[in-house]
Amino acid sequence: MFRLYEGLERLGPGSAASTARALALAGALPAGARILDIGCGTGAQTLDLLRQCDCHVTAVDMHQPFLDSLMARAEGAGLVSRVRTLCADMNALELPDGAYDVLWSEGAIYHIGFDVGLTQWRRLLRPEGVLVVSEMSWFVDSPPQDALDFWREGYPQMRHENANAEAMERHGYELLGSFRLPVADWWDVYYADLTVRLEAFETLYGSTEEGRAIIDEQRREFDVMRRGGDSCGYVFYVARKHGQGVC
Repeated sequence: MFRLYEGLERLGPGSAASTARALALAGALPAGARILDIGCGTGAQTLDLLRQCDCHVTAVDMHQPFLDSLMARAEGAGLVSRVRTLCADMNALELPDGAYDVLWSEGAIYHIGFDVGLTQWRRLLRPEGVLVVSEMSWFVDSPPQDALDFWREGYPQMRHENANAEAMERHGYELLGSFRLPVADWWDVYYADLTVRLEAFETLYGSTEEGRAIIDEQRREFDVMRRGGDSCGYVFYVARKHGQGVC
């Protein structure tokens, strides 16, 4: 799976415009804001954050080649002095409490579960710090059967966008705003590049059982999202830390 995604500009749906919109919902940040980008991948959103605000970013991922790619891109963009990388498991971040003004995670919190991320990462935020995450969510109560079947297999914990918003309040955050990623954030870069990459991947690994399974599953996702993308998708949730929260 890592081989499939290496070299892609984005490892999931998103855009500089959506990152900017989420950043605006976070409100005014202190000068030189400390941002922790969790599950950064190759860092498309990391670079967008560095371009869009006065900040220093610690970018976390468990796959070192992704981090190497991020640093090469940051150097090429003249941004390397404001970013550092950390190769670590997002489920076991050995970082100090209250060290960050913003926790940012685009399309990655599902790896440990939305509620687990909300509770485990909360300690890393300073008082009144801001959590910004995008999460795969249902938009309707009765989605098409093929979409329901696909996501029940791929992400059975996926919930309605309203349930995720309520979870943030329950875990000690004040929801500042949310919005759905536009269809273009899926197809213009992420799926467009992944389609090309998949063809090369198939040449190398299509004859293997594991490679064939990855290829077939990805093409099934294309089909499900092409026909039923109005029933589900990524939602950006932006919330401020407050109170004690619950476990």
